[in-house]
Amino acid sequence: MRAASDVGGTFTDLVYYPVDPETGQPGAVQVTKADTTPPDFEEGVMNAMAKAGLSPAALDFFAHGSTVVINALTERKGVKTALITTAGFRDVIEIARGNRPDLFNFNFQKPRPFVDRYLRAELSERSNFRGELNKPVDLAQLPVMLDFFRAEGVEAIAIAFLHAYVNPENERRTAEAIRAAWPEVAVLASHEVSREWREYERTNTTVLSAYVSPIARRYIERLERRLDEGGFSHRPYMMQSNCGIATVEAAKANPITMVESGPASGIYAAAYLGRKIGEPNLIVLDIGGTTAKCTLIEEGQIKVSTDYYIERDGKSPGYPVQTPVSEIVEIGNGGGSIAWVDVGGKLHVGPQSAGARPGPAAYGRGGTRPTTTDANLLLGRIDPESFVGGEVEPDWEAVDAAFAPLCDQLGRSKEELARGVIRIANANMTTALRLVSTNKGHDPRDFALMAFGGGGAMHAVALAEELKVPRVIIPVNSSVFSAWGMLLTDLRRDYIRTRLTPLQTDSLDDVRTVFAEIEAEAVCDFAKEAQGRAPLFEYRADLRYVGQEHTVGIAFPFEGADPVSEAIAAFHDAHEKRFTYRLDAAVQLVNFHLVATLPVDKPELAERAVTGRALADAVKGTRQVDFDMHGIHAATIYDGPLLEPGMQLSGPAVIQEPSVTLPLPPGTRAEVDRFGNYHVQLSA
Repeated sequence: MRAASDVGGTFTDLVYYPVDPETGQPGAVQVTKADTTPPDFEEGVMNAMAKAGLSPAALDFFAHGSTVVINALTERKGVKTALITTAGFRDVIEIARGNRPDLFNFNFQKPRPFVDRYLRAELSERSNFRGELNKPVDLAQLPVMLDFFRAEGVEAIAIAFLHAYVNPENERRTAEAIRAAWPEVAVLASHEVSREWREYERTNTTVLSAYVSPIARRYIERLERRLDEGGFSHRPYMMQSNCGIATVEAAKANPITMVESGPASGIYAAAYLGRKIGEPNLIVLDIGGTTAKCTLIEEGQIKVSTDYYIERDGKSPGYPVQTPVSEIVEIGNGGGSIAWVDVGGKLHVGPQSAGARPGPAAYGRGGTRPTTTDANLLLGRIDPESFVGGEVEPDWEAVDAAFAPLCDQLGRSKEELARGVIRIANANMTTALRLVSTNKGHDPRDFALMAFGGGGAMHAVALAEELKVPRVIIPVNSSVFSAWGMLLTDLRRDYIRTRLTPLQTDSLDDVRTVFAEIEAEAVCDFAKEAQGRAPLFEYRADLRYVGQEHTVGIAFPFEGADPVSEAIAAFHDAHEKRFTYRLDAAVQLVNFHLVATLPVDKPELAERAVTGRALADAVKGTRQVDFDMHGIHAATIYDGPLLEPGMQLSGPAVIQEPSVTLPLPPGTRAEVDRFGNYHVQLSA
């Protein structure tokens, strides 16, 4: 038995399937959901297993993704952290960058660093930008520093020395000395987190990883303990932000790699499914209970970069996280997003969320404010009889009470207000989708929109209409799609090394030498998990025109006849697509990026059986549904699990599954493919 769980803001998803021990053939994929249980998220995982009747003792493989890292950062629930850096550089983390987004706001204040100045210490040491060790670290003052940190209640220490990305020797010595003198404290050195240049970004990332390290470690160990108590005889794997899984040891050593673990698995699953069904170009949308995440997949390739920020918006530059993360845009809009009115009488939706507890007002668990889910229920888009898979009877009194104050403020009926809530939520998500498509030089008309998560199908068609995307794909088991993606991912590590190298006809040997050095490191790191297998390598590089600040990533074409010339040509094309121009200038390789993977066994996509059932057999009845701009219509309601490959249906209609609702407004047409995915064609 193989299983994976994904902890979301509202629900914890579990996906599992058996494997025949003799033939190795996978059985049918099964799914279940349970309430998320903050702050003890492992309880939700075990509750989901109990609900499914699944014992940990039956599992041979278990992968897990969680919001514990991002939650600890955004809610400031990490531990007291100290920073040790090169003498004269203690304020790098506070000076930060001058890239304030709200340019004309003269009251602008930079985000407060995660380490207060009195906990930032300095040691005398120096390496230069070439990696030459000019001055070994002087550890004479270290005992005094550690005594001070102990007295202040420090639980984690970050070490970030100048140019340690090239030569980490001084950082290694310092970390070893701290671990020997104070074994209980969490210690992370920057070279263990990032080997990429940019002093502020590398320092901040190390600090953030240290800040959440004890929290993540305790959570993973609690999960391991609960699994062990249930008889699980293996070690779980943790989902990373780079669309790969890692061992629990690797996750504990550098927890910042899990900052966007849930969305990453959904993105990987979207790319995998897209290749299977002949849709390599996708705009991907994941709508959960708390947030909506989106990205773009081109030619089946997931974009992974270290240009990632948390809490970045129109008024704040946020905090850089220099770790490989699949390129996503995330906004605070989901099924549990709360509708509210500001002092000027303007209606907003999110980013505040009702979460899992109390949840939307309709859940009847004490929610007192209207949410997106409540609005969809009011407008007839969600079937009251199958609300939350039929496990919850909507609390209509609570819904009415939640909408009443806003109705009074705005002078509107609850139906009008609900329609406004949906429009604003859709507008917020449309803005996010444009950030990953049109804002980066992509025409949405050249892509399909693949939507998943608990609310993905609910909003997908309306968003596609706004963006002029011609078709929508709702994957099978879309409400647990991210958890399913964890069963598809491979063990993966990304190695990024900054080494400025001119790209010329005679540069190929230098490029090969650097990649060979990184390969050797990767083979060593994978030795324990590989069990005699060789990892697979993918070669990428970040290039720029000489003198530029920014870079553009490409796949380095070693298989070509003239790799250097082909790399330069690929860079010119990528730069023009991203920035609309190209230069007749020398090209420089800045970052060597090696992606090392160890494949794991994956379930084959099961084809849905064809019994010859008629479309009429899947009809559950009709009900009045508000399709917003398309009006209110008597919609045909279809039972999704009874639809078979090849069946076609037209709107106005609603396809319902236990945890998925797909409204089809007039003028749209849906078809079921051989795997059970829904393909929706929009009217021209």
